Amino acid sequence: MLYRKFGKTNEMVSTLGFGCMRLPLLGEGDPTNIDEEKAINLIRYAIDHGVNYVDTAYPYHGIDMKKGGKSEPLVGKALKNGYREKVKLATKLPSWLIKTREDMDHYLNDQLQRLDTNTIDFYLVHGIDSTTWPQLKEAGFPEFLDQAIKDGRIRYAGFSFHDKLDLFKEIVDYYDWSFCQIQYNYLDEEFQAGTEGLKYAAKKGLGITIMEPLRGGKLANVPDDVKAVFNQAEIKKAPAEWGIGWILNHPEVSVVLSGMNEMEQVSENIKIASITEANAFTEKELDVIEKAKNIFMEKIKVNCTSCGYCMPCPEGVQIPRNFSAYNDYYMFGKSDNYRRFGPKQKASNCIECGKCEEHCPQGIKIPQELKKVKELFEVS
Repeated sequence: MLYRKFGKTNEMVSTLGFGCMRLPLLGEGDPTNIDEEKAINLIRYAIDHGVNYVDTAYPYHGIDMKKGGKSEPLVGKALKNGYREKVKLATKLPSWLIKTREDMDHYLNDQLQRLDTNTIDFYLVHGIDSTTWPQLKEAGFPEFLDQAIKDGRIRYAGFSFHDKLDLFKEIVDYYDWSFCQIQYNYLDEEFQAGTEGLKYAAKKGLGITIMEPLRGGKLANVPDDVKAVFNQAEIKKAPAEWGIGWILNHPEVSVVLSGMNEMEQVSENIKIASITEANAFTEKELDVIEKAKNIFMEKIKVNCTSCGYCMPCPEGVQIPRNFSAYNDYYMFGKSDNYRRFGPKQKASNCIECGKCEEHCPQGIKIPQELKKVKELFEVS
């Protein structure tokens, strides 16, 4: 495993981090039904092979963004028997639930119990956007973070981000952050913080963690015409290696988070992170990535990463699965998944209440796009 300095913290972190938002499940549909034995084995295998950054959050593997999910307690179990001492643990304050300073202390103290730890190494204010930012400032988040560092409940303060570049820069400059987490991959060079935000934060000394490196797995399972572009390269690489390698090629990046739910994924990503240095891509390889990107951008209809922030739908619509089936149809020419959806899970069950849009970090007009899914699979 290769390691990089995590900004001004001077901590050394593995270039691959284990993201605990997409842990393996027992069956489909219920994100709270984690396959605990399998998930713990995957996390511990990664740690045994050099991964020292484990990332979770308050709502992960839950069914309601207002309630704690099952990811944090699972991570707490996985880090028993000496594993806690081997890793840097990251979790996140649920910013959308914060109204007062007391709220922040309440959630942090609850998370310490859920994770069964005395200290969180890297504590992030979760998913700051234009809606939560004013509320967080009003609640006095700088004083909260300063106190939490002082009393030892957290070691370093950071934030994750889903909004526009101008706001990103404002947030970076507002507080003495140690690190940040942004969405970045070869399709998202100009999305949200993007490359400009990446470089801006790095110049300020922030450690940088990358989420959605493979767009929820989409960049690991590429269509045939993208495979053909990759196969023309002088050095052959799997699609996941192209995707993760492109990110690690950026010296500003410290760690890439991957939500892994199969041992094959863990092993492959560990291998990639163990051989990929910064500034290692040749001009020809960068050209290959650009060609692949152009093909993808022509095919993708809905910019959904399957993060699940839009869920649960009050009517039962499985929003990410609908968009996945819709994109698959255009990328691969077919999709067998939609016919297996239950009646309530399909796009036609949307009543356009708009609650999902409030939480979508990609800014997708979800009801509008669901109409297109319905027209493709249920009308035509």
